[in-house]
Amino acid sequence: MRSKGTAAELEARRRLAVQRVGEGWAQKDVASFLGVHPVTVAKWIARHRVDRDDGLKAKPTPGRPRFLTDDQEKQVLGWVAEPPTKHGFGTDLWTARRVAEVIHKKLGVRFHPNYLREWLGKRNYTPQKPARRAKQRNPEAIARWVPEDWPRIQKRRARSAPTSS
Repeated sequence: MRSKGTAAELEARRRLAVQRVGEGWAQKDVASFLGVHPVTVAKWIARHRVDRDDGLKAKPTPGRPRFLTDDQEKQVLGWVAEPPTKHGFGTDLWTARRVAEVIHKKLGVRFHPNYLREWLGKRNYTPQKPARRAKQRNPEAIARWVPEDWPRIQKRRARSAPTSS
């Protein structure tokens, strides 16, 4: 199982272990201090003896490489902060499918909308839902109706009368 921490943090921990052993610390004390098994410290020391500093370097992370660089991700988030109409869409509503289209058109990278929904959610962009408003809505009539007609229509409170028993 891989230890927790970034590759750079783990490398720094290995270098610290070798440094402490070089300063005269016992390997078991270094292991206890770093929260690792003493055999692990012994392996780091052995690698350092053979390959010097190269033996302690971080290994590349396994797995598929990222599709977007950090700069490209910032660029995409900048596009999402703008209205979709600026990018040629008819309404001011971003959907995952629209974000995928813009990324493909401008960066040449294809993403599935379901993945982008998750990706945007991790960056605190939630799905948008437009407010539904009737086309024939009349704000002036509503403003007049609420104070004049609504109090008249509201259910009146029943008088408290003793109940028969």
